Amino acid sequence: MLALRYASVLALTLWVGGLLVLGAIAAPSTFEVLAALPDVADDRVIAGAIFGETLRRFHLVSYACGVLLLGTLLLRRVLGPRPMLFAARLAIAFAMLMSSAYSGLILSARIAAAQAEMGVAPSSLPEGDPRRATFGRLHAMSTGLQLVPILGGLLLLFRELKD
Repeated sequence: MLALRYASVLALTLWVGGLLVLGAIAAPSTFEVLAALPDVADDRVIAGAIFGETLRRFHLVSYACGVLLLGTLLLRRVLGPRPMLFAARLAIAFAMLMSSAYSGLILSARIAAAQAEMGVAPSSLPEGDPRRATFGRLHAMSTGLQLVPILGGLLLLFRELKD
């Protein structure tokens, strides 16, 4: 049981910590460093491509963490004792995985298609351009969906530590 609990805490820590590092450190740093380089044309396009690939790879980590988390919860249920608030924990873990999967598999593809259609950094388009608005909406949805695993993961970590 201890090994299962350890695996779930490890998955939650990697997932939540990774998302926080990506959003708070990796993305801003990538855009700021490339913007500061004098000889780099289309710095925002390059920064977006770099961060997009980083996020694509992290989505794979998120899927693995989600599957591991769900698996450990189910095994703990079967092997007993059943975790407190089992159904709520399972629902939260499932919602975390589904939001990551939707962001990584559907929204990321839509964002990539929007960027390919633009051919330039979205921020270089005029404010009223519908392509910029579409990109902004998709980006906001993707960012917002990442709050589900962050908040859900923090809640599950709290419950795990409280048990």
